[in-house]
Amino acid sequence: MTDSTVDDSSEESPSRASYLIEGRRVTVLDLFDAGLLAQGTRLTFRRKRSGMAHTAQVTEDGRIELNDGRRFKSPSTAAAAASGRGPFDGWTAWELDDGTLLDVLRQKLLDTVAEQPSSGGLVAEGAANRHTWLKGARKQADSGAPITLTVRDLLDWWGLSRRGYLATAQVSAELANHGLSTVPDFTAVGLDGRVALTGPSVDTEDEKETTAGRAATGQEAATEGEEMRMTGAPGPVTSDEEAEDDEGEPIQGQTVGNLPSALRGVESVSSSASFEEAFTRMRLNGYSQLPVLNGPRNLQGAVTWESIALARYTDTDASFSRAIVKAHAVSYADHLIDVLPFLEQFGFLLVKDQTNRIAGIITVADVAAEYGATARPFLLIGVLDRQLRRVISEGLDLADVIALCDPEGIRRLTSFKQLSYGDYQQVLSSQRQWDRLGWPLDRKAFTDRLNALREVRNELMHFNDKDKVGDAAIPMLRNMIELLREYGG
Repeated sequence: MTDSTVDDSSEESPSRASYLIEGRRVTVLDLFDAGLLAQGTRLTFRRKRSGMAHTAQVTEDGRIELNDGRRFKSPSTAAAAASGRGPFDGWTAWELDDGTLLDVLRQKLLDTVAEQPSSGGLVAEGAANRHTWLKGARKQADSGAPITLTVRDLLDWWGLSRRGYLATAQVSAELANHGLSTVPDFTAVGLDGRVALTGPSVDTEDEKETTAGRAATGQEAATEGEEMRMTGAPGPVTSDEEAEDDEGEPIQGQTVGNLPSALRGVESVSSSASFEEAFTRMRLNGYSQLPVLNGPRNLQGAVTWESIALARYTDTDASFSRAIVKAHAVSYADHLIDVLPFLEQFGFLLVKDQTNRIAGIITVADVAAEYGATARPFLLIGVLDRQLRRVISEGLDLADVIALCDPEGIRRLTSFKQLSYGDYQQVLSSQRQWDRLGWPLDRKAFTDRLNALREVRNELMHFNDKDKVGDAAIPMLRNMIELLREYGG
């Protein structure tokens, strides 16, 4: 299996491939071009609880124009702008005069594209099977019995083994095209974490209004952010956002949920526990701290060896409650780098899942191991970069290199120090420059490996190495560095 999208343009027509193979999101313009929407078509967004109705129309360039003249490519952004609130799944919010939802037209378009004749092949067959599978998943979600599976099994439907940026974007787009999302977000948990394929939420904002009487908490804020990620819908829009209002980007970078211990479950005691119970549980599991929970969502704090010792030291007859200290909980979908200050303050953090249950715990040791694993390939990438620059600068002529990498002079290259990794590939792919090095090596095999390492480098530099491609690439990096040292002098 691979970790990136497959370019099958030679096998399929562009219109078919863009939806079924490349994983491009369907847009309102696509419906317009397919004749499923016409200029001037009126759209209505009816608020189920409040009874309010917002109207818009389809423009000549396939956008949604509100009554105030603002235009949007995204139905979700248009719905949020019309109401001044959100988030909404615009595809199930906007309907035609006959009651047909935009989502129904989107599914009709996908079915039409899927029925187009294809030239066959594994990629085309896989795309067709996936379309059928996603339709079935949507049907089950709508019936209230969503499919649940591991992230690993989900990726396998795309022939993927890990979540690079392009792979994640493709999966997210194809899920969105079928009105599906994963709970929890498949990008924010480990490969063996289980997710449910759920359908679009309906009138999300009105559902929130039923909780208006509750105090606004950090947990509710986290849930709202999660819903925005799940639906792909933006928040309230108060200005003219005609351009680039894509319906949700995959979560990038490492999240708390990607740590192995984050959603693994948590051993806990209640606030009515005894010192003996806490002591025994901590010793049996080798823990330094233990959450105190009065129910899966009711965090009271935690006890640690230090807090127990301090409580008993100050009062040998102290109650167990005297040993309970403050504990901090974060969402599994929070970016890891954002929670580091809290981890530094508390030494450990409890992790809430998508339902706000306390589902795991992370410690300084967990994060140190994570960043240590990430740092190793980073360091080797830096060594590789320096080795490639040295080989090229010492073995080749600068004028020839500039002619290959910046023939129009747009980048104004004047030294080897300005070269990028792509430039190294460009230079070493030239048979003439390769021959000048005089290496008894196969150029194609060498540059193919450089290209593979370029993909690793890009994933690492964009902090998308959720599934430790860097670990698998460490031997490749070391071998390439040794080869450069041996033949590059």
